Amino acid sequence: MGEPLTAHGHTDDIALLQYTSGSTGTPKGVMLSHSNLLANIRAMGEAVEVKPEDCFVSWLPLYHDMGLIGAWLGSLYFAIPLALMSPLSFLSRPQRWLEAIHHHRGTLSAAPNFAYEYCYSHIDPAQLEGLDLSSWRMAFNGAEPVSARTLRHFQERFSPFGFRPEAMAPVYGLAENSVGLAFPSPGRGPLIDHIQHASLAERGEAQPVSKDEESLEVVACGRPMSGHAVRIIDAAGHPLPERREGHLQFRGPSATRGYFRNPEKSAELFHDGWLDSGDLGYLANGEIYLTSRVKDLIIRGGRNLYPYELEQAVGAIEGVRKGCVAVFGSVDKNSGTEQLVVLAETRETDQAARQSIENQIVELGGQLLGIPPERVVLAPPHSVLKTSSGKIRRGATRELFEQGKIGSSGTRVWLQVVRLLLSAFVPSLRRLRRNISARLYAAYAWMMFSLFAPPAWILTQLLPNHGKRWRMLHKAAHLLRRLLGIPLDVEGRDNLPGDQPCILAVNHASYIDGILLAELLPHSFIIVAKSELRDHWVPRLFIEKLQGEFVDRSDLRAGADDALRLEQLAQSGRSLLFFPEGTFHEYPGLLPFHMGAFIAASRSGLPVMPITIRGSRQIMAGRTWFPRHGPVKVIVSPPISPAGSSWGDAVMLRNAVRKEILKHCGEPDLA
Repeated sequence: MGEPLTAHGHTDDIALLQYTSGSTGTPKGVMLSHSNLLANIRAMGEAVEVKPEDCFVSWLPLYHDMGLIGAWLGSLYFAIPLALMSPLSFLSRPQRWLEAIHHHRGTLSAAPNFAYEYCYSHIDPAQLEGLDLSSWRMAFNGAEPVSARTLRHFQERFSPFGFRPEAMAPVYGLAENSVGLAFPSPGRGPLIDHIQHASLAERGEAQPVSKDEESLEVVACGRPMSGHAVRIIDAAGHPLPERREGHLQFRGPSATRGYFRNPEKSAELFHDGWLDSGDLGYLANGEIYLTSRVKDLIIRGGRNLYPYELEQAVGAIEGVRKGCVAVFGSVDKNSGTEQLVVLAETRETDQAARQSIENQIVELGGQLLGIPPERVVLAPPHSVLKTSSGKIRRGATRELFEQGKIGSSGTRVWLQVVRLLLSAFVPSLRRLRRNISARLYAAYAWMMFSLFAPPAWILTQLLPNHGKRWRMLHKAAHLLRRLLGIPLDVEGRDNLPGDQPCILAVNHASYIDGILLAELLPHSFIIVAKSELRDHWVPRLFIEKLQGEFVDRSDLRAGADDALRLEQLAQSGRSLLFFPEGTFHEYPGLLPFHMGAFIAASRSGLPVMPITIRGSRQIMAGRTWFPRHGPVKVIVSPPISPAGSSWGDAVMLRNAVRKEILKHCGEPDLA
């Protein structure tokens, strides 16, 4: 029995069953204990050198081990932000993944190799204007064979947007070891081994050659994590030296104790304390290089043929769908010999074009493998079966091929299309209705704003005194919000200031925050605005008529003068309204607070009242001019008085106010 975990459980109790993808057979439930998961997460964090300022961005599904353990549980354990996307968001518009990294200043993100290739081939650089990927320090590439060509393509395409080549991190893991097993050191960049193809195929030797020679490119997947070990053995179970291909075995605290209710497969997994990975590979300078899955290896005439290289090359042929090629061996029923089969998806229907694709595949087979394939099958889309992580299910695809269920007639394709359309018809109608409704609301909202804004601006210029201007804005804001149908829930309304002077500190999340405050506040406040607004006459005249003050955030000398002026206003008993973040972004999160409001409060002795606006970002965020319908909640917290007038007292006051707003805003801390 393991050491206690809780009052009712222990570290060696099963935490979850992680089912293997079933890429080579029936899925098996890998038993993972609490201690397995904690050991794996800790070791991955040590390998990655996780820092408090890190942010993980992920679109991986939570039923996949990389998404569940690596992204979600890992972020939870190390208490770093996790920006989670839907996998469908990435697949429909892959640039959303990169935009999320940009918006959240993501430092860590992971995906299978196909995702990086998908970004390269499906994203138009013109769609990425203003994108900045410089924060991305480790781009994990795992869960399927890593292609050197994909690494080069991704680096070349996205380096103009700040992506650093040393951020690309090919990794290795498997469900039987929780998720991660080998990682490169941070900032090292990918290592690509160029080896002689013939020596590996014929003798299992990874003999290095120069880049200029015709070679096989194999990508390093890092070194075993702390506390874990790997070895390469031959068919008899004897350890092999470096640069000799064999079966990769592993052991360590993250390793499973077997498959759930499957003693036969569990017995096949263990060998003298080591676990069989099912992968072939070799070691060089302590780095792991994978060459194939054991069951995917094709043996012809004493030569080992590896499907990955040919699949990548065939996928680059014009007319062939990238990532939708399967190469496997199949026994010919007539001759009894194994034949090499290349199954490639294409939408091409012209006979001459199809024949050209077949000729190119045969030629590539001869060049890369030394023998041409006996069968080339051009199949309709979705014929090549894949796992949930995007890996090719060669065994299952081979079974369909041997049963004659691939590309035998065009009717199956039409049936698939009809079924797909029928299954998507109702959801598509719902999406269409939501889309039309959203666009109609946006148009209505802009129409209402256009009707209210010009008269309100004109009246602020014409009304004779400040009190009348504020009362006019208060009524106009209330009416506009009601006409827009935005529900407003105010918590702590009794805390709103009366005639007593104070300083308001409000989080800033949207363009509509000013409208909400104009309706909420019972009397006028001196609005403290950023100096950039002074350069535009419309907001400048509006703020000046409301007795607003402009502060400079970029010039230290001007900023000091502004702070002194605000301090004098506070000491004279005037109430000030600050957005201490100074600005806002389209992505969620509370930004660091500037000190101006808290210095003025500390030196004047005025209390600071934290006001939290929640929900306005969803209605109309930064850089977004498409208003959406939604509710807003405003929390008015009790005032917080300064402890003194020193700089340290102002810092303490700022931290207390920010903590109160962070507690209610429902967004991550971006400080």
